[in-house]
Amino acid sequence: MSTDQLITLSDIEAALPLVREHLHRTPLLSSTSLGQITGTDLRFKAEMFQKTGSFKPRGMLNKINSLSDDEKQRGVITVSAGNAAQGVAFAAQKLGIPSIVVMPEKAVPSKAEAARGYGARVVLHGTIKDVFPKMREIVTEEGVTFIHPFDDPLVFAGHGTLGLEILEDGPAPDYVFVGIGGGGLISGAAAAIKLSNPDVKVIGVEPEGAAAMTRGLEAGEPVNIDQINTIADGLAAPFAGTYCLPHIRAFVDQVVLVSEDEIIQAMRQIMERSKLVVEPAAAAGFAALLFNKVNVPQGANVVCVLSGGNVDLGLHKWIF
Repeated sequence: MSTDQLITLSDIEAALPLVREHLHRTPLLSSTSLGQITGTDLRFKAEMFQKTGSFKPRGMLNKINSLSDDEKQRGVITVSAGNAAQGVAFAAQKLGIPSIVVMPEKAVPSKAEAARGYGARVVLHGTIKDVFPKMREIVTEEGVTFIHPFDDPLVFAGHGTLGLEILEDGPAPDYVFVGIGGGGLISGAAAAIKLSNPDVKVIGVEPEGAAAMTRGLEAGEPVNIDQINTIADGLAAPFAGTYCLPHIRAFVDQVVLVSEDEIIQAMRQIMERSKLVVEPAAAAGFAALLFNKVNVPQGANVVCVLSGGNVDLGLHKWIF
């Protein structure tokens, strides 16, 4: 597939049977209190209740299932700060395939332990910028197949099932807010939403300290970020995906930035008002709504995707 070729609604629908076989259909929860604060009819797509605590297994199941028998036998590898590691490990275990995940040395310990719990061999190495060279070294030595943590159209198609669920489980939203790391989730979810209902506005949200997609869109190509500074490790991709960029341009209406303090305030509001425990990456979308990063009309029907619940308890204690 060329980088300019976009996934189709049929691609996303083809991933549905596998996703439904192995994963939860996460709920779409209303939040009257936070809706009143933001002046919206607000719902949360509670993807933190998904297997592994995030959306990642959706796309990983779809990608790994597409591999040849020989590739499956040799196994798969990915790089990740945490959630993609768990997604690949879970998907590989379900499909009976060995897996390796390369994570930064300072990855959240609970995320590394969870990947091990799903049967992966976990390699802790350097910083997030060092994991790709280490992964390539292991691929050369062991012949395993690399599963990109976000930049793959088959991964997008699996993630797109989340977008279909949003449309099926509630009234048609006016706005959907989705966090952006490398861009895999929003590429798939936005495609599913826009191809089904072009009137819905899809808003991507990045941390100011990890604005890879914003910089990539400005440059017209992926841009490596020299320094990443965000508590939202699930959104801390060092670059935006090559395949992601054309999907964002085609299906996303706007990409906005939120500060660290805004993410923290959003986490607090979600926990205090809605009694939902989410990681910083999951709160970014709501932070954009809460702090008026987009001109959303009063009374609009809004969905914010809560994309992960893999909370670092030490960080959570500090925040609260």
